[in-house]
Amino acid sequence: MASIVAVVGATGAVGEEMVQVLHDRKFPLSKLVLLASERSAGKKIQTAFGEMEVELFSVEAAQACDFVLMAVSGDFSKEFSPQIIANGKTVVIDNSSAFRYDEDIPLVVPEVNPAAMRGKLLIANPNCTTAIAAMALWPLHQKFTLRKVIMSTYQAASGAGAAGMIELEAGTRKGLNNEPVVNEVFAHPLPFNVIPHIDAFQSNGYTKEEMKVVWETQKIFGSKDIACSCTCVRIPTKRAHSEAITIETVEDITAEQAMEVLRNAPGVEVVDNPAEKLYPMPMTATRKYDVEVGRIRPSLVFQPKGLDLFVCGDQLLRGAALNAVLIAEAKLAEA
Repeated sequence: MASIVAVVGATGAVGEEMVQVLHDRKFPLSKLVLLASERSAGKKIQTAFGEMEVELFSVEAAQACDFVLMAVSGDFSKEFSPQIIANGKTVVIDNSSAFRYDEDIPLVVPEVNPAAMRGKLLIANPNCTTAIAAMALWPLHQKFTLRKVIMSTYQAASGAGAAGMIELEAGTRKGLNNEPVVNEVFAHPLPFNVIPHIDAFQSNGYTKEEMKVVWETQKIFGSKDIACSCTCVRIPTKRAHSEAITIETVEDITAEQAMEVLRNAPGVEVVDNPAEKLYPMPMTATRKYDVEVGRIRPSLVFQPKGLDLFVCGDQLLRGAALNAVLIAEAKLAEA
């Protein structure tokens, strides 16, 4: 059944990817509408569907659609998403953190917990770091039951949107020319640097980005028994986040068993051949729908009930736009 779909924030990095994914996956559209604030309304932009004009956002314009994909700030979504769904029929899929921790709002990775959104009109898209990790962790949890997850992330500039990527590119050029590097998006200059600081620090010493992994993994997996700890680091790559993950499991687990499970998991590509220098990297995971998983080996700390692995996924796709479109596809299948 063809649907009218709106993308709110279509001129941003995630919004642009949402439009591209709708096109590439041949989502059944009767009409695509691009909505934005007064600042962007009236602009004509090139998309996979040809040149399109960005229209002024209003609740009424959004309510005229079957699906609204929100690629905007949490404050904007918190104000308008409840108003949009008040008509009782428009589905809003929100990419911000506004509703992720509300008990009544499903937080969904379609390959993991699609049943959570049945009958719901407002669905939250997970944080990019969590969504990428979930693709590798969920199949292992189903088979071996996770007890602990210890993660260190290597997050690309794209996590801060288009402005972050622009700042990295401009700063890299300045750095190569021995000119002063200015930082406005990031806490410190990112070129030739790594920054162990993403989002605001919390009272427990972790950043909000790190705590998102804890809160969201437990909510999506439906288990507060999974103990999580995370250190999030920004690195000077353009897009695709990487994650070094150590797990402890309830059941004994081997690298060979894990590889077999992951090879059969949707949305996962096992890239694990050290002899051929094959392992997950941002360079190979960029613009790829599947999450790359490799460097799978027994944990020297937790074996025989634990593994170390390395995961890499496109932050703008699996971590945002693709997941949102997959949610919409799953909602279509409910009808």
